[in-house]
Amino acid sequence: MTKRDTFLFVLVALLILGTGLFQSWNAALAIVNMGLISAIMALGVNVQWGYAGLFNVGVMGFVALGGLGAVLISMPPVPEAWSAGGARVLLALGVGAGALVAAVMTWKRMAKGRVRGLAVLAILIVGFFAFRALFDPAVSAIEAVDPARTGYLGGLGLPILLGWPVGGLLAAVAAWAIGKTALGLRSDYLAIATLGIAEIIIAVLKNEDWLSRGVKNVNGLPRPVPYEVDLQSSAAFVARADAWGMDPVLASTIFVKLCYMGLFALVLLALIWLSQKALNSPWGRMMRAIRDNEVAAEAMGKDVKARHLQVFILGSIVCGIAGAMMTTLDGQLTPSSYQPLRFTFLIWVMVIVGGSGNNWGAVLGGFLIWFLWVQVEPLGNALMGLITAGMADGSALKAHLLESTAHMRLLTMGVILLLVLRFSPRGLIPER
Repeated sequence: MTKRDTFLFVLVALLILGTGLFQSWNAALAIVNMGLISAIMALGVNVQWGYAGLFNVGVMGFVALGGLGAVLISMPPVPEAWSAGGARVLLALGVGAGALVAAVMTWKRMAKGRVRGLAVLAILIVGFFAFRALFDPAVSAIEAVDPARTGYLGGLGLPILLGWPVGGLLAAVAAWAIGKTALGLRSDYLAIATLGIAEIIIAVLKNEDWLSRGVKNVNGLPRPVPYEVDLQSSAAFVARADAWGMDPVLASTIFVKLCYMGLFALVLLALIWLSQKALNSPWGRMMRAIRDNEVAAEAMGKDVKARHLQVFILGSIVCGIAGAMMTTLDGQLTPSSYQPLRFTFLIWVMVIVGGSGNNWGAVLGGFLIWFLWVQVEPLGNALMGLITAGMADGSALKAHLLESTAHMRLLTMGVILLLVLRFSPRGLIPER
């Protein structure tokens, strides 16, 4: 890192420090924690776009799958739901997967012609009706089990930290399936395909209550850190907080956020170390050569499609891990909160502003853009309050200006993006 790069990181750190000094340390630590998660998401997108030039705008789909992984690992199983229809759901999924495999094998092994098409169609139709005959009654039975509190199968009841790699694994499986079908498309068509598939993934999470409780949300995920209530009831912690001259309630919330910060920082450091090693390796040089000129790389004997699939899966794994971390921090899975157009745009702004192709730039962009995303609205409120202070109460212009602060976030993101593209088109920390 150069002196300029270090200065930019110090500047962002000072902005967050100022939040702690002038607002609250809880707010500053909340920005740091989501900044760490945002930096990991931006790192995943940078692996795909900065290394290989793959334009993936379905980031939220992989993030949502990461959140689902945390739920499936950490939440306790619901024995009544499993008794009502768990085995039948697994059998139905097996029948559906078997029908797809049988259709693919039939297509590969039979000679071309009308008979092959009819055989594949017959297998798919029979498999579909067999799947629905098993699946629908089982799902109805599961969702009828105490729907106000459960109505789903639950998870494995394991430590939630195990859900982070599992979230990455679910994202990897989805990325493999998407990549096998969509990576042969041109970049603009790939963007449309990934956005559509992300919408499908989120729609499944919203509507399949037996899996994720849908829009009823999964609440009360186990924590990898202590609960504030437990800390406040600990005599040793209260005594230590008193010795520091802090209120025990405030001290407990800050301590919990610091614990999360330590866990997230370890993951980010591990990922950026691996990313830097990969970028500076022969594999990284090959990926950049493919990105810059696919025809020349293919002429040199490189399997471009296989390498694209590989890097697409790797970037999706990173996004899946970030999604599991975000669900862990929130303590709940809320499928309706995954908005692909809104948050995918935000992550891409982080990558572009930070510096596409530079891992440290992606990290810087993650922290800077998340800080601005959080702080623009309160600062905008204060600014509009100052501007309209001399205006008469009931003024239409004053009311309009005060109401417009709700839109300051997207306006600010657009302005920052335009300024960076105009004066530093390769980002704040450009690729070396």
